[in-house]
Amino acid sequence: MPVGTRPASSFAIDLPDAVLARARAGDRSAFEQVYRRFERPVFTLALRICGDHEEASEVLQETMLKVFDRIRDFRGDSPFWAWLRQIAVNEALMKLRRGRRHADELPLEDGSEAADDLAPPPSAAADAALLQRALAALPATTRSVLWLYHAEGYTHEEIAAAMNRTISFSKSQLSRGLRRLRALLESGTGSTKEPGHA
Repeated sequence: MPVGTRPASSFAIDLPDAVLARARAGDRSAFEQVYRRFERPVFTLALRICGDHEEASEVLQETMLKVFDRIRDFRGDSPFWAWLRQIAVNEALMKLRRGRRHADELPLEDGSEAADDLAPPPSAAADAALLQRALAALPATTRSVLWLYHAEGYTHEEIAAAMNRTISFSKSQLSRGLRRLRALLESGTGSTKEPGHA
């Protein structure tokens, strides 16, 4: 996407310096404020990557435990939310890798990839439930690439690094995922799941 058109991450939440300082000093009430501010974006990201409410809850808990355990190590080189988001992404991807029970990416269908990553994902704001079902019908890795790219603003380079894959893998999963998502939304059959997928 052209510079300046990236979506704002759902993690882009202001955390007052005073709250961060208190949390780094071990203040429990400051930890609670951090948890309350970031609970929803962490859970949503984990749900999009893992595709399961219980696993998303586990990722939320594991992420927050790591954040609280490592908060003194936060150097401030980037916004706090970006640091926390990276921990959440890593935890969700580890959960996904540990729980692989099925093929979790779309296969190459026609040998060619369109530059679909420049286009926004299909618009389904009129039917959020259909969009949820269509996303759930995608393989987990494909859904993760779509979410990280379009909702969190990750680049293909960042996705490839986070998933230990190539940049071309990220681009192809995004392209194939968008085509599949559009087809599911256009047919209104977002509830049609591939066998074994969450």
